Amino acid sequence: MADDMILETEDLTKDFAGFVAVNGVSLHVCSGTIHALIGPNGAGKTTCFNLLTKFLRPTRGRILFKGRDITAMQPADVARLGLVRSFQISAIFPHMSVLDNVRIALQRKRGTSFDFWHASSVLDVFSDRAMELITDVGLSSYANWIAAELPYGRKRALEIATTLALDPEMMLLDEPTAGMAHEDIGRISQLIKRVAANRTVLMVEHNLSVVADISDRITVLTRGRILAEGDYEAVSNNSEVRGAYLGVGNA
Repeated sequence: MADDMILETEDLTKDFAGFVAVNGVSLHVCSGTIHALIGPNGAGKTTCFNLLTKFLRPTRGRILFKGRDITAMQPADVARLGLVRSFQISAIFPHMSVLDNVRIALQRKRGTSFDFWHASSVLDVFSDRAMELITDVGLSSYANWIAAELPYGRKRALEIATTLALDPEMMLLDEPTAGMAHEDIGRISQLIKRVAANRTVLMVEHNLSVVADISDRITVLTRGRILAEGDYEAVSNNSEVRGAYLGVGNA
């Protein structure tokens, strides 16, 4: 595990009219790791993600990305720094092909506007790289499919491909295996491991088998606070974690 921190929070707190959804969270994510954020329903995971990706402004606290304070930055500016949430930019266009979805994402990386109203030939320059990404996520045989017609698990793979088109240094994945059949869960888990080979991943995930299989480090939230941190063995053997998930006492 790398020693350097790519993402840190200090006393991150979000108060909604007296309800504290995230309470004093100090998170430390090491560069080059897969870090899972888990916890029971209502633990504050999604709110924490929304704070990190600037969809919410914290009541107090700081967020640092590569040592830079991004607390007051806008979502698009944070994404340009290399911190990208999967649904934030991927925005699958359901009536376009898989190939065109990825080519448009590559065009966005170039910094120009989407050329929906021009001939499709303007995207041809991105075709080779788009096919590389499509192949990387296991969708080469679906390249010409309309996105809306993809099976659910394949749509999630396309979302990851369009996110990868932005060449992020760190990806935030919000429940990447939610609603998937067993065979799709295994496929997406392995995909996450592959894309994490040269970048950092922070993910919210309810499937603890996935967390156990691919995570380097885990942070457990409950009632907006950090309850425990460590590898899967450490947190799964923590009596307070078992209590939060299962209602088991500390005896």
